[in-house]
Amino acid sequence: MKNLFFTILILFSIISFGQNTAKRTKQYNIESTLAIQGYDPVAYFKANKAIKGKKDLSYVFDGITYHFASKENKDEFQKSPQKYEPQYGGWCAYAMGSSGDKVEINPETFKIIDGKLYLFYNAFFNNTLKSWNKDEKGLKAKADTNWKKIIN
Repeated sequence: MKNLFFTILILFSIISFGQNTAKRTKQYNIESTLAIQGYDPVAYFKANKAIKGKKDLSYVFDGITYHFASKENKDEFQKSPQKYEPQYGGWCAYAMGSSGDKVEINPETFKIIDGKLYLFYNAFFNNTLKSWNKDEKGLKAKADTNWKKIIN
């Protein structure tokens, strides 16, 4: 009986993980499971700039692939991936706050707020980071609410 209980528990865990991973990959801003267009999520924090990662230094976390510029950054990410993942699934923070839409980003337009990475759309004379900065508190609160609706 004890073995049956553990077998059921393991199967439930596998099924739950698979569902969470599938839902996660559906909601995140990824291209063929690759996040942040291949930019290193740890570099934003350590170097305070966007640095393209290397394909041979990749790591998959819950179905999302990240590339890293160095082995040290990859190791750092593996220790606590939630610390380095971009907010709102890697979608534009401004768009998430202003309308709740999933809008592409420019990985070189970012901001670290309270130890979290926020990415922004920046093309065709429209840098949404500038708009975000005008009402960061209000937009962040709305973006948090909108993102919860998307992932639930």
